[in-house]
This record gives sequence, structure tokens and C-alpha cells, in this order.
Amino acid sequence: MNNYEDKFITVEEALSKIKSDDVIVSGLASAEPKELLSKLHIIADSVKNVTVTTCLPMIDAEYFGNPAYKNSFGMNGWFYTGPLRKAHKNGNISFIPNHLHLAAIKRLHHVKPNIYAGNATVPDKHGFVSLSLSNVYEKRMLEAADLVILEINPNLPRTLGDVEVHVNDVDYMINVDYEVPILPDVAPNEKDLQIGKFIAEKINDGDCLQLGIGGIPNAVAESLYGKKDIGIHTEMFTTGMMKLAKAGVITGKKKNFNKGKHVAAFALGTKELYDFIDDNPSIMIADGHWVNDPYIIGLNDNQVSINTTIEIDLTGQCASESIGSVQFSGTGGQADTAIGAQRSKNGRSFIALYSTAMVKNPETGEREEMSKIVTQLKQGAAVSLSRNDVDFVVTEYGIAALRGTNIKERVDRLIAIAHPKFREQLYKEALEAGIIYEM
Repeated sequence: MNNYEDKFITVEEALSKIKSDDVIVSGLASAEPKELLSKLHIIADSVKNVTVTTCLPMIDAEYFGNPAYKNSFGMNGWFYTGPLRKAHKNGNISFIPNHLHLAAIKRLHHVKPNIYAGNATVPDKHGFVSLSLSNVYEKRMLEAADLVILEINPNLPRTLGDVEVHVNDVDYMINVDYEVPILPDVAPNEKDLQIGKFIAEKINDGDCLQLGIGGIPNAVAESLYGKKDIGIHTEMFTTGMMKLAKAGVITGKKKNFNKGKHVAAFALGTKELYDFIDDNPSIMIADGHWVNDPYIIGLNDNQVSINTTIEIDLTGQCASESIGSVQFSGTGGQADTAIGAQRSKNGRSFIALYSTAMVKNPETGEREEMSKIVTQLKQGAAVSLSRNDVDFVVTEYGIAALRGTNIKERVDRLIAIAHPKFREQLYKEALEAGIIYEM
């Protein structure tokens, strides 16, 4: 059946399908159903206890941002962004601890969605839409939901891989025409570039990469020009990767499988990125459960994982998602990719961070420079990457190789890449805490 015109409804009609106690799953980042979620608060007076589960949300919607609606709507997040951090204090938002490759699997074990809501491309002549920019969990949740509602947007790039859905498997569609949300390309600063240079020196022609988000990963990408036949098997396909592919640095010719394919679970970046991936057979957007599975990642030789952290203690524990007990972002695929890379033949995993941060003193209100390499993590901090799984740690002062090292060696190596003004203090604190003892 390719005659799908009778499935189109208005946003208001779609909202009328939502009932009290419904569990809704929304697409990730630029796969969000922007029109539906922006207007969800309109039905606040007629529903109670509607829960939306999402990841990396980009819109600051009224339904969760405005505390007036907290009795009608709740939010569960696999990964926090600015809007969720700001609204967390309302009391109707909670984080779901997860490794990203298991986000859908474990959530479905706990609760089944009544509604999946996302966006998609215009149906093709065969009746298929593309879920476009994400399949981290979207297709699995779509298949599990009782009701599927998709916003059909002609501005979305048509991606290939495992993102095709037939209109027969969609209950309702909404015609929309908004611009696809973008993630601006952040220019690396001096520290980013130094860290990027250190990491790039450890990357060889033919390596297969995973990069995260932000200035440091962007700096790594900028440092790779001149490399040859780099492959991509990554959680997120980025603007920096797109530029390297255009420059001929990324070819995927040396990968063990999916040769010539740039594999990712989602894409997020600039309009230039979206134009590049549109109908591009070299881009493969696949199920996040498969893409981020450490076993699958490890099947590529020379896999390199590059992620960032908020702070790291002297034994190697990485707190990458919370500041103390306050949720900031999420584990995402950090453990997935770090472990997967180390399963790989000649694989390497890098955790990068600045040596210091400017932090407000609660007593004086003044910002003070603090070390991000610490004796002990802040009270309540979530350990995103266990010290058992850390490999290389990089700051603007160098690289600490921690794989297989003992605690004393870790203390010495991490202090060596801390800011010089904190090194003596860190060593003294390590002794006082009983982490090490003088010989």
C-alpha cells in the first residue's frame, strides 16, 4: 500500500491522540518531532502523567521547561542538554543511567512506549521514509510502540543504512517545513589545538575513528589533514568528519568490514553536513545497539576512540556526565567506544580534558582556577568510565598512558600532565589520602 495520503493529520489532531499516563518516546537531537513537542503543553488541561523519554533534546519546550505543566508532563532523559539541566529543578525530569548501545534494550525491558514520535523524510516512490538523522534507538522504539507519529519534513536529508520505514508501519504523519536544527561548528581554542595535536600524533594512516562532541574532538579532526585512508565507525557523524571526507582523508578503504562506508548511529552538525549526507551511499546510519556494541567496535583493527571528561581522579576514574551529584550530560557511548577500541587489534582509547577549569568559590562568589585532575572526585560524582577501562589520558600538558599500570604509576603519570601549579598539591593529597605511600 503506497497510498498514504489519508494518514496525514494536523498537529492538533496528533495531540488529541495522546492520553493520560501515555509513555512517549521522542527522536534524538535533530530527529525530534519539533512541532508536536513545541505544542504538547496545549493539552495540559486534559491529560495527567504523560511521560516523554528522549535523548539530547535540542528544543526548550514549554511542556517540560515550564513548571506550570509538571503535573501533566514528565521527562526522562538518556542524555541531558542545556534545556534539561535548566528545567531539572522543576521536579518532573529524571535521568536514565545507560550505556548508549543498551539504551533502547534496557528501557524496553522496563517500559513499553504507547507512542513513538519523531521526524522523517518525504516518502519515496516505494512508500519508504528515511528516519534521516538518527537511529540510536528510534527504529526499535518505533517498532515497539502502539502508535507511530512522524513529522514529514522535506528539509531532512535522506540517509541510508538501517533507517528505512514503510508508510504501512506509520499510523499518522504531519506535514512540516521547518529548518533542520544544527549544531554549530565550534572553533578549537589554543588548548584544544594542543590536545588535538597530541592525539593526532598517535593516529596512523588507515586507523578507524570515533570522535565525540566539542572543541577538543574538532581540534583532533583539524589535526588529521595529511593522514590517509582514515575509516569511520562512530556514534555520531560530525561536521569535522564531513570535511575530512571531502578532503579525501576519510575513505574507509582499510576497514575490516563496511569498507568505504562511514558508519554512525546519528548525525548532528551544520547544514553543510546535512547536504553532504543527503542520499550519500558512503554514509551508513545504523542501529545504535549494533554500532556502539563494544564487540562490534572491536572487530575493526586500529579502532581509535576519542572522548572527553569533566574530571578524572588520580586512579583513573572518569566523571564525564555529572558535576558532583548534579547531572550535566550523560554516559552516552563513552564506555561503549572506549572499551570497544581496546578490544580492537592495535586499538587505542583517549580521554581528553583541560588541566584546569575556572570554578566559582561558594564562599567568595569569585571564580578560581581548579585542577580537573583531582585526588578524589566530587562527592556524588557519577563514574562514566571505570578506571579499569581507561587507556590514554590527554591534557594540554601531554599524554598519560594508563593501560595496565598500577595505582602508583597512575598517580605519577596523571600528576605529570596536570597543571604545574597543582602538581605538588596533588602528590601531597595522594599521600594524605592513602592512595600512595612514600617508599
